[in-house]
Amino acid sequence: MIVLLAGGDKRTQARDIEAALKLARFLQDQAMTETKTIPWNTEDHLETPEDIAAYLEAAFEDGDPELIVHALGAVARSRGMTEIARRTGLGRQSLYKALSPEGHPEFATVLKVVRALGSKLTVTAA
Repeated sequence: MIVLLAGGDKRTQARDIEAALKLARFLQDQAMTETKTIPWNTEDHLETPEDIAAYLEAAFEDGDPELIVHALGAVARSRGMTEIARRTGLGRQSLYKALSPEGHPEFATVLKVVRALGSKLTVTAA
């Protein structure tokens, strides 16, 4: 943070510096107490098929099964879980459960969801 002192002269310099420091401390305290955070919802930012493909590609590239399930759930929610359930032939509630943080979907479920999202899995040499 920078506080710019303007005006004054040598006689008031010490007092002006003290006032500036006091103001800086006040502003810093205010900034700390008024900072608000909001949860990040990935599904709010997956707007195009290219966004979805890049997000899923990164999750699969990482290789963490929990991250992959989370990513599939976020993408399915962004597209509408009811529509994904209809396309996969699976129940909406079972999809929510399978793609939840506690879920452990079968590989067949993962493949159905990926296809329902208009994507496909490919394998390349590492």
